Amino acid sequence: MSYQLFTSESVAAGHPDKIADAISDAILDAILEQDPNGRAGLETIVGADTIGLFGEIKTDAKVDFETIARETIAKLGYTNPDWGFSNQSTILNNIHQQSPEIAQGVDAEGAGDQGMMFGFACSETPELMPLPILLAHTLTKTLDRAREMKTLKWLRPDGKSQVTVAYQDGKPVSVEKVVMAVAHDEAVSDEEVRKTIFKSIIKPTTEKYGYAITEDQVVINGTGTWHIPGPDTDAGLTGRKIVVDTYGGYARVGGGAFSGKDPSKVDRSGAYAARYLAKNVVAKGLAERCEVALAYVIGRKEPQMKAFDTFGTETVSFEEIQKFIDELLDTTVSGIITGLDLRKPIYSKTTAYGHFGKEGLPWENIIK
Repeated sequence: MSYQLFTSESVAAGHPDKIADAISDAILDAILEQDPNGRAGLETIVGADTIGLFGEIKTDAKVDFETIARETIAKLGYTNPDWGFSNQSTILNNIHQQSPEIAQGVDAEGAGDQGMMFGFACSETPELMPLPILLAHTLTKTLDRAREMKTLKWLRPDGKSQVTVAYQDGKPVSVEKVVMAVAHDEAVSDEEVRKTIFKSIIKPTTEKYGYAITEDQVVINGTGTWHIPGPDTDAGLTGRKIVVDTYGGYARVGGGAFSGKDPSKVDRSGAYAARYLAKNVVAKGLAERCEVALAYVIGRKEPQMKAFDTFGTETVSFEEIQKFIDELLDTTVSGIITGLDLRKPIYSKTTAYGHFGKEGLPWENIIK
């Protein structure tokens, strides 16, 4: 870590790209609830008053895709047609059966696609995540909770955060800048929005992690005003926030997104396995920072690459870390799915505020 400053961003659950992710993962969970061996590669697009559902499935589950999409949109707070997008918007459904050419490789317990994946962990925070992305996620999550609990009744369901952290000798020492974009009711003034968001959202979040911040270090709604949230302003796509979903740019990012994909898709399961391995290396004290890299070929069980880097922070030999990684998890496709118990309807929990650093997800477990 040679940066003196590092910035990461997050987005609220009602951001257009996250709406798309939420719909794709909600449909996936509905399939897995009925059919744990079901397969899906789902893509959603949301735009002005329109939702498009695309992708492939292989399952016997009976799922009402359109109802799930509308329920998800309503849960995210989009129930007002005046915003140009709501749970009443038009839905175009083009989900189809999985290609038999892909299915034959997955039937043999091979990877559902080729690709490379990375997992990362570091000792900067209790969650073993980089501080910039963890703070950014906490800000958007706190913003969403204030809207959902109606503690700030004028909030609308969209928003962003961005956090810049200063480093010395590879360690975080201060929060230098926080940027937030917040959609809000027309009845509240821009000045009240700025003061309230600083006092109720930003200041408590940075102080929770031991960092002070002042109002002159904060930018809220850089253009001044934001009233209309969601896809009427900016279209959204599944998988477009892959850097937000992972480590905020602090670590390498693999070639594929996560949401809407069942665990036979190594874009998702491989990234979860890599995080599990890296996190346990750091949690066990074998290194202060660890990145694990995996790569697969469609239809093949074994990874074509399994490697790690500890960036000079290791406390034991590379051989000992390699042995620990090899014994911790079978990284064949079926080994990951079984070892992390991934054929369950757990994926809607991952949609907002990143896929890593959260309690209750199997790839976040630390072995005793």
